Amino acid sequence: MFGLGASEMILLGIVALIVIGPKDLPNMFRTLGQFTGKARAMASEFSRAMEAAADDAGVKDISKSIKAAANPQAFGLDKAREAAGLKDKPASATAKLSAERQAAKDKISAAAAQAAEDRQAREAAQAEMDADNADFMSAEATDTTDTPPKPKDEAKA
Repeated sequence: MFGLGASEMILLGIVALIVIGPKDLPNMFRTLGQFTGKARAMASEFSRAMEAAADDAGVKDISKSIKAAANPQAFGLDKAREAAGLKDKPASATAKLSAERQAAKDKISAAAAQAAEDRQAREAAQAEMDADNADFMSAEATDTTDTPPKPKDEAKA
């Protein structure tokens, strides 16, 4: 109500019981309730008076005309489009763009797939070439008949 929680309300009730006393406490709460009711009645009467003044000033009529202008069906724009011969809907342009985008996506996907296949072929050829080079190098390493070993004394000099 006034930003008070249940514990604060209980505390206020206990303080009121101590300060006012048990005999006068019900009368005080009754008076407080009547005052609150009168304040609410005054607030609702004020709200009704302000709404009536706004109606007298024509605010309701203006708001209705603004809402009607914002609604194309109520304003009659559909009939004006039909009379002007504008049969194309904006969605058709969107559909055309969507088809173009799909075609571009398919083209890019095909190019990416081709590039991936080319890369895999290059990697396979490179792996085969590396395997051939490894075989050749291992064959040279095992073939020692052409070069005689050097004596250790000559190597130091």
